[in-house]
Amino acid sequence: MAVIKSNNYHDEQAKQNILKMRAVLETLPPFCKSFFRGIEEYTSARTRLAYAYDIRLFFEYMHENNAVCAKTEIKDYPISLLDQITRLDIEEYLEYMTLYAKDGKEISNDERGKARKLAALRSFYNYFYQNEMISSNPASLVPLPKLHEKEIIRLEPNEVAILLDQVEDGTKLTKKELEYHKKTKVRDVALLTLLLGTGIRVSECVGLDIKDVNFEVGGIKVRRKGGYEAVIYFGEEVETALLDYLEQREQIIPTEGHEDALFLSLQNRRLAVRSVENLVKKYASRVTTLKKITPHKLRSTYGTALYQETGDIYLVADVLGHSDVNTTRKHYAAQADERRRRAAKYVRLREDNKDN
Repeated sequence: MAVIKSNNYHDEQAKQNILKMRAVLETLPPFCKSFFRGIEEYTSARTRLAYAYDIRLFFEYMHENNAVCAKTEIKDYPISLLDQITRLDIEEYLEYMTLYAKDGKEISNDERGKARKLAALRSFYNYFYQNEMISSNPASLVPLPKLHEKEIIRLEPNEVAILLDQVEDGTKLTKKELEYHKKTKVRDVALLTLLLGTGIRVSECVGLDIKDVNFEVGGIKVRRKGGYEAVIYFGEEVETALLDYLEQREQIIPTEGHEDALFLSLQNRRLAVRSVENLVKKYASRVTTLKKITPHKLRSTYGTALYQETGDIYLVADVLGHSDVNTTRKHYAAQADERRRRAAKYVRLREDNKDN
């Protein structure tokens, strides 16, 4: 049988997620398979895998802490068992998720982590309840944890300049880091300039192939969340940094299977998401110790700058690839509110009259 080879990053990631999914399903009750088939049309392989891990975690908790569930191995659970699980069981499970130990590691979840786990359970129960395969839906009775608004962490304009200068000259790097810096400086400048100059996600960045860069139109073609493709345009600074890197990139012989990748590691393989996260952390920690800067914070930095320059929330949503403008509005509404507050100080109705 012929093996179909695909070097497309996103297709490879989806394939790996499918294989991981099959492995997780082997540890779950058979009725779970119908749920994942049922949500396949409107979810990504990555989302289904995350749901599978969360549902397995829930069953593991119930097996350890519920007398009824403890009598049967997880793989042998009948679907009728779902009707024996109560709202209290789910609430206690979420409380347990705040802090627990697994495989010798201490794991914690904040409100958002617990909200995601409850969302997985709600979707799971809702599927079987809507299809009249169970008679109760306790997950729908459990309120979502109250989410506190998170402050947008981003770099200020002067910090962006300092960061890029730091990447170019490496003055604050250790002796060992400087050895690597000599080899990766041009690539790192291009990568960080691209992230800061377009606001693309780190997964979109590492998934770029050389052919995805088009200097004639000044744009890159990225695969967005949801699987659709979009062209994101870049300015002169990004263009210069990319051209410098591509000149160097032409001299590199990539590892087999990584010939198309735009950004390569020192092993001449496609750069991984974790590698970019470590790279950003390395440079940003020399710029600010008060902010935990990640690739996503560079995305926020771009989104903030674009919104401050244009005031157009729909444009920001479109460029960042948000499917719902309310997601964008929620993140940047505080800035709009601050601008409105400043507006109140600009107009004076009467001059101060101290003679009265």
